[in-house]
Amino acid sequence: MRLHIFWDQLSPEGLQLPAGRMIAAVTGLSAVVVENPVRIMGFVNARKQIDAQVQLDHLAAYKHQHRITDPILLVVSQDLFNAGHSALFGLAREQTGVAVISTARLANEYYGREPSDDALIDRIVTEGAHEAGHLLGLGHCTNRECIMFCPDTLDELDGKKKEFCAACRVKLEEKLQPQIDQI
Repeated sequence: MRLHIFWDQLSPEGLQLPAGRMIAAVTGLSAVVVENPVRIMGFVNARKQIDAQVQLDHLAAYKHQHRITDPILLVVSQDLFNAGHSALFGLAREQTGVAVISTARLANEYYGREPSDDALIDRIVTEGAHEAGHLLGLGHCTNRECIMFCPDTLDELDGKKKEFCAACRVKLEEKLQPQIDQI
């Protein structure tokens, strides 16, 4: 199984390869990073945000049209929201194998902090691996250091390690084992 990472042209330039390699290392999946071929949909002008559900619908349709069977992670620069959440770091839909993350709230500049590509890459990796975990069937974890913990704040996101806790690692290996057995 391969994780397709679609990197939108408005997302931070030059970070896609290191982020892709690190997401692959954390998840144990092979990953390929390509320029995003999917139109960004669901922008709500009044909010200046993308409705993540609308974008996932469009991404799932693209995946189906192009007969892509592996999971897709879309990285966008625009801020995300969905019904019930005024803002999101990312959102995944396991049943269709698509996820989206936004770099907007992952960047130090959003919070008035000094810019840092290293911090931004770390956060993209943490959130990207988290959403990839959902695409592989993992739920949220109560271990605050686990990649599958659901953070509400940037500080909580930064407190996560770039790895799955022991319990989530076992679940992940169980999910991936049928894929390995087929090889």
